[in-house]
Amino acid sequence: MKLDLLILAIAPVVTIILWIYLKDKYDKEPICILSKFFIIGILVSILAIYTEETLIKINIFIGKTYIFYMSFIVAGLVEEGLKALVLIPNLLKEKNFNERLDGIIYSVFLSLGFATVENIIYILFEDPTSAFEVGVIRSIISVPAHMMFAVIMGYYISKYRFTSSKAKKRKYLIVSIILPVLLHGVFDFILMIQYRWSIIVFIAYIVYLWKISLDKLDEYTNNSRKKFLKRHKVIMHKKRKDD
Repeated sequence: MKLDLLILAIAPVVTIILWIYLKDKYDKEPICILSKFFIIGILVSILAIYTEETLIKINIFIGKTYIFYMSFIVAGLVEEGLKALVLIPNLLKEKNFNERLDGIIYSVFLSLGFATVENIIYILFEDPTSAFEVGVIRSIISVPAHMMFAVIMGYYISKYRFTSSKAKKRKYLIVSIILPVLLHGVFDFILMIQYRWSIIVFIAYIVYLWKISLDKLDEYTNNSRKKFLKRHKVIMHKKRKDD
């Protein structure tokens, strides 16, 4: 692969990594642990590739049923399901997972590891005449979509982690898996359906995804800030008391 295409494939991932890392202002996660989750995402993507290839080979559907199968099962269920299957146990035993924002941060890093491999493969096997165009489109749409699905997943895993109610824990755990699968499935379904109006629906859907994911990210960022300020206030109070 040409160097410029490789850079094109990696650039959106690096950009989002820097952005999400800077969002974690008050209690930053260790880079070595973030790197671990990124590498786990790479390994998950390799497993997903072989799983998806197998499901495509045994496909018996045609028409809109085929599109549904490819969108919700091959893409949505396999990719988000495998991410959740690996992310949740690793995240819940991570000692640095000590505030709600951490669930989103680690989830996004794992997902970006996944997206890196996927992006490189898509560009590597694309026709040379259209590889650059595909790379640009994926950097604008597909890589950010992986990030947004990860925000949703991490948001509900954090709710599961920091909720004491057993009933709510069960609900949040289920939602952390099912909702990203459905959102991913709808994303691919609109892209594949190719109706005249689908581009308008797709743009509206992308705006919706950005809205809900940024709202959830901002909610936990504010939660992190409040925790930091409260901790700082306690320390200052103790310091004044000691003086």
